[in-house]
Amino acid sequence: MAFLDNSGDIILDAVLTDTGRLRLARGDGSFRIAKFALGDDEIDYAKYDAANLSGSAYYDLQIMKTPVFEAFTNNTSTMQSKLISISRTNLLYLPIIKLNTLNASNKTYPNLNTFLITADNTTSTAVTNALSDDMSGILLGDQSANSTNFIRVDQGLDTIKLSATNPIDADLKETQYIVEMDNRFGTLASENGVQADVSFVDDDNIASYFLSQGATTAGFITNLPRDTGEVTEVLQTIAGPRGTSLAFNIQTSVDLQGSTYLFTTLGSTMTLPTGPGSALESYYVLDTTIKISGATTGYRVDVPVRFIKKV
Repeated sequence: MAFLDNSGDIILDAVLTDTGRLRLARGDGSFRIAKFALGDDEIDYAKYDAANLSGSAYYDLQIMKTPVFEAFTNNTSTMQSKLISISRTNLLYLPIIKLNTLNASNKTYPNLNTFLITADNTTSTAVTNALSDDMSGILLGDQSANSTNFIRVDQGLDTIKLSATNPIDADLKETQYIVEMDNRFGTLASENGVQADVSFVDDDNIASYFLSQGATTAGFITNLPRDTGEVTEVLQTIAGPRGTSLAFNIQTSVDLQGSTYLFTTLGSTMTLPTGPGSALESYYVLDTTIKISGATTGYRVDVPVRFIKKV
């Protein structure tokens, strides 16, 4: 959605979601605008100048002059930062969602800052034999139930101004997450390999998973512990009061397991060592991102992943 105030005339340029366009196209009267979202992706709040010598009218002048994005329908690119309404006036910090790569089981691949996901059993076997001493950042996509690695994000107040020994306020705690990924490449699974149900697949082949704590998707979302001073605290990435943690694995699709079509059409190639000090072997690669959003705060983080398949 774009909103322009130009020469006294208010212009509202709104676009429908995929679901909205589907219901409108039915023409059966089922189309009703019940919800809408606002975002401020184009705004840089660092431009707020509270020290401007010209007075308070000039504090936000640079922000007000910022051009507004034109509305467009690609839901994978628009509305990265959704606005939310909070009635409380005593908040000093807002919660964030942060990728946790402190544990060896959910560490990104060294030097690539991304997770590698094997596409089939041949690739899993080759990678395991070659890198058995350090499998950091590698998820066995063909057998996610047997993969000891996973992707984890933590949620909470990431500030040292508030003690991590305190619980996070209930209205700032995420108990639901939305995970979006390309449905052609794989599906979401828990650390134990339990498949999550797809909530919706749009016309761009982006699958959305709505995960709720304590629901049928149990095993994905857990409460983060308070700071107790134990050794395990080194694995915590949230500095202040902690909310929940979302951990998941990826099961590669049948298309990636049985074919190289998507790799050769959309991807490229890379090399990995066959062992310590050994020669390099070639792999097909397919880069994408997994988008994770908090249903309560709207905070969003993109996790880069790379599907690989032995040539």
